[in-house]
Amino acid sequence: MKKILSIDGGGIRGIIPGMLLVALEDKLKRESKNPNAAIVDYFDFFAGTSTGGILTCLLLCPSEDHPTRPRFSAKAALDLYLEHGNEIFKMSFFKRLRAKFGLAGERYNSAIFENVLHNYFNETKLSQLIKPCIISSYNIELRKTHFFRQQNAISRGDSRDFYLRDVCRATSAAPTYFSVAEIHSLANVRYPLLDGGVFATNPALSGLIEVTKAFNQTRINDIYLFSLGTGRSRKSYDYDHFKKSSAMAIVPALVDIMMSGVAETSDFFLQQLFHSAGKEKNYIRIEPRSLESIKEGLDAASPSNIEKLVALGDRTVSENEDTLSQIAKFLIEEQKRTSSKMPWDFLRVAR
Repeated sequence: MKKILSIDGGGIRGIIPGMLLVALEDKLKRESKNPNAAIVDYFDFFAGTSTGGILTCLLLCPSEDHPTRPRFSAKAALDLYLEHGNEIFKMSFFKRLRAKFGLAGERYNSAIFENVLHNYFNETKLSQLIKPCIISSYNIELRKTHFFRQQNAISRGDSRDFYLRDVCRATSAAPTYFSVAEIHSLANVRYPLLDGGVFATNPALSGLIEVTKAFNQTRINDIYLFSLGTGRSRKSYDYDHFKKSSAMAIVPALVDIMMSGVAETSDFFLQQLFHSAGKEKNYIRIEPRSLESIKEGLDAASPSNIEKLVALGDRTVSENEDTLSQIAKFLIEEQKRTSSKMPWDFLRVAR
């Protein structure tokens, strides 16, 4: 069975799936009686968008001393948001003034964000990740989707390989929040990219297709998909406000509506796919039932809202305690049944 972990986009709300991952990793350690157990050990493939792409890269980033082991635990991955979230989403007075009047331009200083990413990933490359993955973004000049594939980085070399810090910058370049990410492959090919959330806020469907493509004999009844969301927004927008506001002033609201709609649509399609195969239990999605207790914005990273996000994440973990325990037991049992040859080993030969 091929096991996929998918993590949605959602800006600072990445704290929520981050806390679910911490809880799952703790359960894996206890159930397996292995204090060194990590999320990366139990899934064959990973999919991430925006903040989910960052979490994916953190989970799969190799240790400098032991390249087959992760550099960051799930807790260390979560700490990026808790320790640097307010720093990344800190708006200067001038930018606040421009945003108030609906003027164009990025809300936040991309250089601050890029510096945080550089400190975490340094010179680590996409090809060096421990497990295969797909991370989404969008090329604004070619007007096409762009997927960062670890398997392509290995098999096709520098033309498809990137520094992880650039992958994370590109997948999370949310319109109006950060400037378009102008990055280069290791072969110095230029890519102007936007946040993958413009078309795949929930990347689970992308991960499913990628796995079935790679393994021609794999069907949906041989796939286990665990999808983590950042919460469905139920925030309503006032018709009169939309009608009177300038086009630029309502762009953040349009981004929110678009990303929420895409995530819900992907979830619906996946439910139907697994249901049609009679494998409903093989698709599990966890996200908060309500976001009413927090400020929902992708950039709502004030210290007080981060505290509320942590409380919401803790509540989400508590509400799904039994499900997380069942997932941990299933993953451990499945790992015992797996042969010594791991999926995607054919890529390792190309290293």
